[in-house]
Amino acid sequence: MLNFVSFGSGSSGNCYYIFTEDEGFLIDAGIGLRTFKKLFMEYGFKQNRISCLLLTHDHADHSKSSGSFSKSLNLPIYATQLTFKGIDGNDSIRKKPEPINRNYIAKGSPFNIGTFTITPFDVPHDSLDCVGYRIEHNGVVLCLITDVGEMTTTIGEIISQADYLIIEANYDELMLANGNYPPYLKQRIKSGNGHLSNKMCGQALKLFASEKLRSVYLCHLSQENNTPDLAVKTVSSSIENVPIIALKRKGVSGPFKLYDKEVLGDK
Repeated sequence: MLNFVSFGSGSSGNCYYIFTEDEGFLIDAGIGLRTFKKLFMEYGFKQNRISCLLLTHDHADHSKSSGSFSKSLNLPIYATQLTFKGIDGNDSIRKKPEPINRNYIAKGSPFNIGTFTITPFDVPHDSLDCVGYRIEHNGVVLCLITDVGEMTTTIGEIISQADYLIIEANYDELMLANGNYPPYLKQRIKSGNGHLSNKMCGQALKLFASEKLRSVYLCHLSQENNTPDLAVKTVSSSIENVPIIALKRKGVSGPFKLYDKEVLGDK
């Protein structure tokens, strides 16, 4: 059985753990190492089951602890070459990943981690580079799509393949418009290289999701321009008969069990 847990999902720090009974890996390291270790132990997880760390992009809320995680937990890191370049040039990321732990990945090129098949794909965002991940295990497809400026044909195709989907619903459009952010920041958020609104997330699911989609987990909610209830309500209005769950900005959400086809059968 495939599982995932979120240790944080938002501008304060992002970190996800994808795992089975025997193996697992992390996506993003935007929370502190001590916080992660404390939460990981509290939930009874074993650190020796973590095989590696995948990064979506170079912004600090996703990668600021990547060097610390890699060294302390002895983890190889998988990211695009431009993402590593962005980390090297980001002064807010004090401990850089060691060269020996860097593994370069390419968009559209699948690779294997244990029994997982992982395909990175392009996501438009104002980082130096940004990817989402299509994760397949035992015939079940989990896709993670965060920090999305706009929907693309590639992302739409990925959504259509998902049995389970972690996708950004960053802001409510009215809250952002009426909020206290300066105009330049509002423009950055709603630009094609910014973030995905609740409404855009719902529209994407309505347009691209297939009948096989079983659950949706909303990630990277804004503290100032969104609420979990509003995000769930808005997205749910666009798609029927699919559970919609908002992940916590801080703290643990899950673990969530992602049942395989032997349990649920073909949908």
